[in-house]
Amino acid sequence: MTCRPRIFHARESWHPAAVPSPSARHQRADGGVLARFTAVPRGAAPASLHQTAPLRLLLPDPEPDEVTTAALLNIGGGLAGGDALRIGITLEAAARLTIATAAAEKIYRSLGPATRIAVDLAAGPEAALEWIPQETILFEAASLARTTILRLAPGARLLAAETLVFGRAAHKEILATLALHDAWRLHVGDRLVWADALRLSNGSALADRFRFGGAGALATLLCVGPDPAALLAILREALEGPARAAATQPAPGVILARILGEATAVRATLSAAIRALRPPLLGLPARLPRLWTC
Repeated sequence: MTCRPRIFHARESWHPAAVPSPSARHQRADGGVLARFTAVPRGAAPASLHQTAPLRLLLPDPEPDEVTTAALLNIGGGLAGGDALRIGITLEAAARLTIATAAAEKIYRSLGPATRIAVDLAAGPEAALEWIPQETILFEAASLARTTILRLAPGARLLAAETLVFGRAAHKEILATLALHDAWRLHVGDRLVWADALRLSNGSALADRFRFGGAGALATLLCVGPDPAALLAILREALEGPARAAATQPAPGVILARILGEATAVRATLSAAIRALRPPLLGLPARLPRLWTC
């Protein structure tokens, strides 16, 4: 389908960032994706799609036993301070969609302003949404402000996961300077059922033995579906991997897991959890989408 670019605004506004002086002003990326999907026999089909650089939403052919897969691609190759992305995706009733990224997202050092990312995902009655972007890698002196808002109608199912990587592991990078505000909001029906936020003003917490203990990465996994007690048992068994991990039920029907450790261990443990949860929660094969493995 042919789509015309259109600039749009996320549902929640950002706190104003410090404006650099004219002598320090740089060209910034400011774009996003706004899409609505309807139900079709094999998952979902786009009813509307508006996108502006540097983000693109691609729809590769899924495997025969998978549902529709949407691939988010940042054609800019990374994000720096002052860049802004907005992602708004809605699934109508009974639509089923997997959303992943084609690669890890890199957050480069900032000269002052934050990199801003606003994610707003909605799923209608009996819809099934899988939101599993690959890692977000924070470079030394990165500044990231990200909000993820999830809106589920009663009866919708959700599997959502995000991973933060603290520095480039191959470079043995240790973050001394860092500004991070990563917030989640989960609404079911007209109620806010879970909210969480992580704020770091420097890298000291990462090295503190009583907080992050020198971990190189942190993953958050959230799922909503029927029979949460069974899902929690499946998840806890899957989390018995190389990283430190735990799962709990913070609200009725909501399952939450946190995974902490070295980046490769966190990815391996999160991958095992996703594979274990896909069949009972989403009716999908116990494997990672092709975007994670190609």
